[in-house]
Amino acid sequence: MTRDELGAWLRLILTPGIGPVSAYELLRVFGHVEALFAASSAALRLVVSPRQTESLLQVPPLWDGLLSRTLTWLDAATPRQHRAVITLGDPLYPSAFLNLDDPPLLIHALGAPAAFAALQNPKTLAVVGSRNPTPAGLDNALAFSQHLAEKGVLIVSGLARGIDGAAHRGALQGSHSQGVPVGSAATVAFVGTGLDQVYPQAHRELAKRIAQQGLLISEYPLGTPPLAANFPKRNRLISAFSQGVLVVEAGLPSGSLVTARLSMEQGKEVFAIPGSIHSPTSRGCHALIKQGAKLVEKAQDILDELPHLLPQLSVASPASGSSNEGAPPRLSETATEKFSEPATEGLMASHPDQAVLAALGYDVVDLDTLQARCGWATPALQAALMRLELSDQIAPLGGGFFQRRGLA
Repeated sequence: MTRDELGAWLRLILTPGIGPVSAYELLRVFGHVEALFAASSAALRLVVSPRQTESLLQVPPLWDGLLSRTLTWLDAATPRQHRAVITLGDPLYPSAFLNLDDPPLLIHALGAPAAFAALQNPKTLAVVGSRNPTPAGLDNALAFSQHLAEKGVLIVSGLARGIDGAAHRGALQGSHSQGVPVGSAATVAFVGTGLDQVYPQAHRELAKRIAQQGLLISEYPLGTPPLAANFPKRNRLISAFSQGVLVVEAGLPSGSLVTARLSMEQGKEVFAIPGSIHSPTSRGCHALIKQGAKLVEKAQDILDELPHLLPQLSVASPASGSSNEGAPPRLSETATEKFSEPATEGLMASHPDQAVLAALGYDVVDLDTLQARCGWATPALQAALMRLELSDQIAPLGGGFFQRRGLA
């Protein structure tokens, strides 16, 4: 793309009053974005309103700075990390977006050069969920994503805290264990900011790993901050790009349910992992299951429903026979990271019993796993468990296992 062509595309997305419908009609009539801005006022008025025509004839005040910023960003590409602005009509533009009512006029993409082939990858699954998941939810997201990535499924998510981050990490681990094939990506992250920013800041290292082994994609101009309205909007791209969506944990309401609803409307499979009836983060999944989402207990359940995700492989492989396939490990690094965050450390110091309940979650947990999550010495943890048991907040199940008591 030439500098002038890039400038014309950026000018179009910055022009006030020109929404997707008007932009598509202008491109249809004039054939090329540069021809659009070379057109006369009279010609433009035949396509759009007088007010929109006046806007098109004015150069947006932010245009020159955005063009310079974008050119500098593109020039920072390296042989191992490609950068691109991909516009509507470009061969790399994801064809899946064309089914949307409002496909983005352009997207920014950052990642490994070979990973750009993933933009047309039909073997994709979105894994989404709560930003404040339980420890079991984090483990499930990581384990499901890792197993599916090992099978060659491209995991798609949104780089948010919680389930999204665990899904990306699991995909990176799964692809690393198998070796990422040439021409594929480990994972794809659709973000709600410009690609020159990372949100949340805690995921800077994760974003760096994705850029090395997968793709980061945004429809927003460089410099766009993390505006609240952008994140629900980007969910439509996650849904459109994926062949199905797995909701690991979700409250009511949540952005994950928006993604699931969009997938249902597009006729795609929606999967949900059930949880405790007492867990707020399970209510969204239970609502989806009531609406027809497929209940899944292991990753193989998804492959059985979507065998076309693996056209070149037999779904029933020797490794897939285990009933524990895709189930979470006793303790994942994700859960360990969750309970080593400063905010949680403060909770443990000021409200130790509540911190133990948070680490326990709503599932059956053994003492060793709970101790690893809390990082406490055995006597202190056992004292907290005794207090919680005496106050009827938890119940010992024997064999060193514990669970919260019912809250109904």
